[in-house]
Amino acid sequence: MSQTTKRSANEARSLAQAISQVILWGFNKHYRLFRETSALAKDRFERADWHGVQQAASDRIRFYDLRVSETVERIENEFSSSLGDEDVWQRVKFEYVDLLLDHMQPECAESFFNSVVCKLVKREYYHNDFIFVRPTISTEYLDAEPPSYKSYYPLDFRAEGESPATGLRHVFRELITDLDFAVPFANLDYDLDCIERALAEVLPDNFRPLPNHQVQVLRSPFFRNKACYLIGKVINGFREQPFALAIRHERRDSLTVDALLLERDHILTLFSFARSYFFVEMEVPAAYVRFLRQIMPNKPKAELYSMVGLQKFGKTLFYRDFLDHLRHSTDQFQIAPGIRGLVMLVFCLPSFPYVFKVIKDKIASTKDTSRALVREKFQLVKQHDRLGRMADTLEYSDVAFPRERFAQELLDELQELAPSMLQVNDDTVVLRHCYIERYMRPLNMHMQQADDTELSRALIEYGNAIKELAAANIFPGDMLYKNFGVSRQGRIVFYDYDEIEYMTTMNFRRIPTPRNEEDEMSGEVWYTVGKYDVFPEEFKPFLLGNPKVRDVLLAHHGDLFTAEFWQGLKDRIGKGHIESVFPYPAALRFINRFPPAGDEAWAVLRAAENDAAASATATAPIALVSAPLTARSSIVGLSSV
Repeated sequence: MSQTTKRSANEARSLAQAISQVILWGFNKHYRLFRETSALAKDRFERADWHGVQQAASDRIRFYDLRVSETVERIENEFSSSLGDEDVWQRVKFEYVDLLLDHMQPECAESFFNSVVCKLVKREYYHNDFIFVRPTISTEYLDAEPPSYKSYYPLDFRAEGESPATGLRHVFRELITDLDFAVPFANLDYDLDCIERALAEVLPDNFRPLPNHQVQVLRSPFFRNKACYLIGKVINGFREQPFALAIRHERRDSLTVDALLLERDHILTLFSFARSYFFVEMEVPAAYVRFLRQIMPNKPKAELYSMVGLQKFGKTLFYRDFLDHLRHSTDQFQIAPGIRGLVMLVFCLPSFPYVFKVIKDKIASTKDTSRALVREKFQLVKQHDRLGRMADTLEYSDVAFPRERFAQELLDELQELAPSMLQVNDDTVVLRHCYIERYMRPLNMHMQQADDTELSRALIEYGNAIKELAAANIFPGDMLYKNFGVSRQGRIVFYDYDEIEYMTTMNFRRIPTPRNEEDEMSGEVWYTVGKYDVFPEEFKPFLLGNPKVRDVLLAHHGDLFTAEFWQGLKDRIGKGHIESVFPYPAALRFINRFPPAGDEAWAVLRAAENDAAASATATAPIALVSAPLTARSSIVGLSSV
């Protein structure tokens, strides 16, 4: 006889209501803290508190797990005698749904419920009757008051006799003013001139405003790193023109509009899976994601939720998409193409654009690492600024796959190399722990099939990627080409994290000059080498074997093979400097695209940038190289402002 039959119906319902209320209490506390730190992003931006930005981004990653643990602990303390009764959990889920009927974040609250219940109910894997495998509460048409986006009507701003485009200029002035920044703009009229000229390049020559002509903008700006972005679209008739307006500090005490992104690919790059999450103050996240999907219709909702800082719900959505894909496909999981890793066993489903990574039980002896250390490295990347150069990962435990979908070769390799991570049942294969990442073509495979122009572009991007990672205090460790991938936009992204270290931990040295002939002829290293010592000259044999590769890398990134470059950058980081990374082509920056009229004005702006750099450090900033561009290439610019 179950405990439920011993209780009255009213007692059982009261117990379920009490547990469900504690779970919702935990979620509401989590989302309140999430909104508070998002709201503070504006203050951090105004004060140019870039170290505070980095710390807040790292701290926020831990918010969710802390609240889940807190909620689990409270339930265990208050209801310990009832947690083993399966009937209770079915009723708890029913009562929880009732609590979410008028909730503003029901989809995220359901995901939080799943996380708590999976900690309390000892199940082998995710799918069971006590959690929300599918969403229960619809978020369609759900919005806040006032609504998530604001509409501006250019015809209301245009004075008689002004050109149609002038109304748009007035609108952009209004929406920038509505941000109510505590820091003034250095030259808003110049910024508006640039906006007007950029719009003129995409609007038809005979542009005529129609009755529905309007500009829709999400109310909350998107903050990340040293920038603020306004996301919106210009509507006229049946045409919609998406845009992202980038605002940055020109100097510490003034702001400037740095760029207006109007191509979807450039906006997609802002929301790339290789970039850190935005800070966005949202009451109804579903409404923000709904608006973003109108601008980026092919972007998965899972990635958009992650990019607005709700990565745990993004993870839930991804898993639902994955299960749906399995139902509509028949191909088998197989070992991923490319060179086999020494630490990870990597497999894929050819019809699904992701790879699955399992840490091996038997790690190659040449790798000085362990499962625990590898997991620490992945967590480091999760909490660090990824700069568009490190792939985001989804971490899962106890994931069940249909056994019939596994190629025998893959199953044999898993059983040989990672048996502790594997449970094979009659119908399922359960992975105790794995990481999932976006699939990218390995750089070494891309290089093998590239023509000379493509090879040059890839290598220049590869060097840029390493320099940007280093500037962000990340030393990749293993810089072999197989550890980098090529994204859809042609960007080079690092995805092998088992050897990464902070730049500030490393000691970059020149190989000492032999003291005598015996040293020079010695087959052994005659000088002392510490655990964190790196000799950049030693990169050459591993990276420059191909003459074509050698010529390109030495011509454009020869400094990567010098200790002075690495040690200088380490010193720069040690002085507290944080580089400015632009997630769009440098050519789109207004200061480059529409230089101010007159040499004097141009000199003043350039001097302001140089003064800002000089005030940060006397060390020169790193220099990135512009690669030959294709229509989909996106080379970031990096400066020391």
